[in-house]
Amino acid sequence: MGITSSLEHIVVINATIPETDRRYDIDALRVIAFGLLILYHCGMFYVAEWDWHVKSAYTSEWLQEPMLFVNQWRMSLLFVISGLAMSFVVGRYNMRALALGRLGRLGLPLIFGMAVIVAPQPYYEALDKGIIQPGFWRFWGQYLTFTDFPGEAWSGENTIVWTWNHLWYLPYVLLYTLVSLPLLYWLERSGRAVRARAQRLRGIWLILLPVLPLLIYGNVVFPHFPYINHALLDDFYAHAMYGTLFLYGYLFGRDMALWQHLLALRFHVLAVAIIAYTALRTQQWWVPEDAGFMLEQLSFFNVYVNRWSWILVILAFGYRYLNQPKPWVRYATSAIFAWYILHQTITVTIGYELSRLSLGPIVEPLLVLGATVFGCAMLYEFVIRRNRILRLFFGVPSH
Repeated sequence: MGITSSLEHIVVINATIPETDRRYDIDALRVIAFGLLILYHCGMFYVAEWDWHVKSAYTSEWLQEPMLFVNQWRMSLLFVISGLAMSFVVGRYNMRALALGRLGRLGLPLIFGMAVIVAPQPYYEALDKGIIQPGFWRFWGQYLTFTDFPGEAWSGENTIVWTWNHLWYLPYVLLYTLVSLPLLYWLERSGRAVRARAQRLRGIWLILLPVLPLLIYGNVVFPHFPYINHALLDDFYAHAMYGTLFLYGYLFGRDMALWQHLLALRFHVLAVAIIAYTALRTQQWWVPEDAGFMLEQLSFFNVYVNRWSWILVILAFGYRYLNQPKPWVRYATSAIFAWYILHQTITVTIGYELSRLSLGPIVEPLLVLGATVFGCAMLYEFVIRRNRILRLFFGVPSH
């Protein structure tokens, strides 16, 4: 078996689930979650008062509200879905094969993405800030040699070095997968009673008990690490929260009784989610930051109940309406990972270039969004999908 065939086998190990056992709703929700991420990053180019790599002159305050709403749970949902997906492959392969599969599926796209795909983003950000002179190829040559660029670079750093920017999800979910594999295999074999106890949660406890560890992190970890910095090594609050949500996804996994119960509760959970978000925004509008310990605890509680309840809402309604084979889901499941890797570079590049043309607050956003979607679609369909090597570097399964 050649090197290319071996790498393809590693990627397929991670991606393949027999059709008889496939949960089409999880595939569809993964596509929707990444699609929402693409829209969110296009919005970051236009939302007022929020810092980003580059910004349009046509920023808007009204975008803050919908983006605040999805920002509470959008990445958490992806980690839950990642844990759900793991529950369907743990036990089908030995631990070594599964670890190699995840390294191939996530590690190769990460390295390739940092070296090639992400590189235009720091270039345009540095260019926008006047740190460097125009000339991407010269910049890229220095970037590939890890050469530091002087000046105030992106996100408050003092130098420009290799970055994963929007690809930060990949090292995080890879870390959680590799670290948790011994625990997951123990839960599959010797720890079934522990898993069964978690899967017996019903009613209001399905919301409240998973929130408790998150509330502890808010009190113990968050005060010392109050920012999610996507730097991996010292992002302890993010690891505590996202790693736990990844585990929740695994525990939900294959238990059909729990899914049926969640389906029956979907409108009740939706009511809880709406109340939680209303309470959260009301508190942010009217309650001062130094309001005291009890109100601080209420704030944490609102944050985590809101986050977890919206995730449950999305899982429940997805299970109700999306758990059936659809042609778009099959195609999009293979394509969406490549779209995720490509999209932000296209948005930053097209956004920067179009922002210099003064096209107006309607034409420019439509062109930026359209170019992002069109660019991802064309590059996937006519370049990545048809090239064996590129399929490996973009994590696209071979069938």
